[in-house]
Amino acid sequence: MKLPSTPAMIRIFRILAVAEAFSWAALLVGMFLKWVTHTTELGVEIAGPIHGAFFIGYGIAALSLWGMQRWPFRVALFAGLSAVFPFATVWFERWADRHGYLTAKAGQGASTPAQETAGV
Repeated sequence: MKLPSTPAMIRIFRILAVAEAFSWAALLVGMFLKWVTHTTELGVEIAGPIHGAFFIGYGIAALSLWGMQRWPFRVALFAGLSAVFPFATVWFERWADRHGYLTAKAGQGASTPAQETAGV
């Protein structure tokens, strides 16, 4: 199985960071409707699995970038912890970008067509 290129994985990570934050918001609204207003459980039933999927996807993307970008352990730890707190994934994504952790290093771009045909 071929992994995505580093720039593609960075894009995926960024998208998942924002999606995970929005799904947190939807889940919080669902929990409010379920536990505070006692009106419906539908919000939790819908937002819960969606948030779970984005949470897992974000975690996998963070682990992938930890290896691909050779992040220090503390950066990977912050990436993982950010998924636990509502909306922190967006904060982490912006922090990591400012500190250069979400910038593809030279030689980590997509393979060239010549490399693909040569089986590299």
